[in-house]
Amino acid sequence: MKIIGTGLLLLAMLAVQPAIAAETGTALKADAIRAEPFADAKTLGSLATGDKVSILKKDGGWLKVKSAKGSGWVRMLSIRKGDAPRQGGSAAGLLDLASGRAGTGKVVATTGVRGLNEEELKAAKFDEKELKLAESYATSGADAQRFAKEAKLKTQKFDYLPNP
Repeated sequence: MKIIGTGLLLLAMLAVQPAIAAETGTALKADAIRAEPFADAKTLGSLATGDKVSILKKDGGWLKVKSAKGSGWVRMLSIRKGDAPRQGGSAAGLLDLASGRAGTGKVVATTGVRGLNEEELKAAKFDEKELKLAESYATSGADAQRFAKEAKLKTQKFDYLPNP
């Protein structure tokens, strides 16, 4: 009987473990908490810069979070994972984001245009027709210069990020 009781206790502890192991994060900026992972989904509440959250789930470019202000979906780029203090003046976080590397390196993830998830990346196939369509949107340097002149755009120089 004691073995059965110990087994039930162990099973109960394993069932509770995912809730305890939730990842934490901090809101980088004010953002809406949404009912679904879509920009036009119903707003359930809002986070302020610095609000602490528990990260429950990820879907594309969205994180399902729980905070003192409510639960729902927030844009991934509005949350910094972990409790580490922000390092002022460091480009390391930006460079990590720009690399697109996540996890074990088996999959390159992006939160860019679509926020593709791992399954979508694994299922991706080469599509020559779509590639040609994308290439058809390219413009020549001369056309770009002409557009800039007509729009009265001015050249603006800026410094590149330092090497890591």
